[in-house]
Amino acid sequence: MAQRRKLSNPLALAVMVFLNEHPMHPYEIARLLRQRGKENSIKINYGSLYTVVQNLEKHGFVEVAGVQRQGNRPERTLYGLTGSGRVEMHDWLADLVAVPAREYPSFEAALSLIGALHPDEVTGLLEERVRALEVQAAALRGVLERLDTELPRLFVVETEYQLHMIEAEAGWVRSLHQELVDGTLPGTPEWRSWHETGEVPERWAKFEDEFRDVDASELLQEQVDKAQAEAGGPVRGSGKDGADRSASHTDGGRARHDKH
Repeated sequence: MAQRRKLSNPLALAVMVFLNEHPMHPYEIARLLRQRGKENSIKINYGSLYTVVQNLEKHGFVEVAGVQRQGNRPERTLYGLTGSGRVEMHDWLADLVAVPAREYPSFEAALSLIGALHPDEVTGLLEERVRALEVQAAALRGVLERLDTELPRLFVVETEYQLHMIEAEAGWVRSLHQELVDGTLPGTPEWRSWHETGEVPERWAKFEDEFRDVDASELLQEQVDKAQAEAGGPVRGSGKDGADRSASHTDGGRARHDKH
C-alpha cells in the first residue's frame, strides 16, 4: 500500500521539486511557478506559498539553507531540501506517476445525475460543451505549435496530456450527443416519459427492486479482483482506494533513488 502522505497539496510537491534544483526563497519559487506555467496543471494559491514552505519545514522536508541579501532590500531566507525531503519528493512523485488515483471530475458527477434534466435540454448542453472543448483544444494546439521549436518535448508533456484528454472527452461527448439526436441511447424513451408525465417508468421501478441490495462499490471491487487475477497478481494502484502498490516496487524505487 502507498503510504499516507503527511502533506497532500500538489503545491507542496512542486515546491520540493524546485528546491531540489537549488535553495530558493519563496518569492523565487513563485516566480518560477509562473514562468514555467505550473498553474495550468497545479491549483496554486500564491498567498499560501509561505504556509506551504513552513509546513514542509515543520515535517522536516525543507530547512533554512542560508540568507540572501540584494542591495538595500531586506534579507531573504533561502530554503533547501533535507535528505528526508528528497526521499519524500521522489516517492510522492513516483506514486503520482505510477498509481491511477481515483479522482472526482465535476463533469463525471454531472453525468451521474444527468437524468434530472430533460433529454432535449441535455442535447443542447452537450453541444455547448463540445464547442467549449474545441476552443480549449485549439488553444492548446497553438501553445504546443509555438513551443515545439523552442523547448524540448519533456517540458510540454503535461500540455500534450491536457490536449489528448480534451480531445478524447470531446469525441465521447459528440458520440453521446449523436445518440440523443438519433434516439438510439438506451433508456431515452423512459427518460423522456418521466420528464413529460412525472411518473416513474415501470421498467425503472423494476430495476430499483432488482438492484435494491446491490452495492456498486463492492461490485467494482469484485471486478478489480477478477482483473488482477487475470493479470497474474496485484497491480500497483489497482486496489479499492487506488493506492495498492507492491513492496518490491517501492523498495526498488527508493534503492534507485538512494543510489543517486
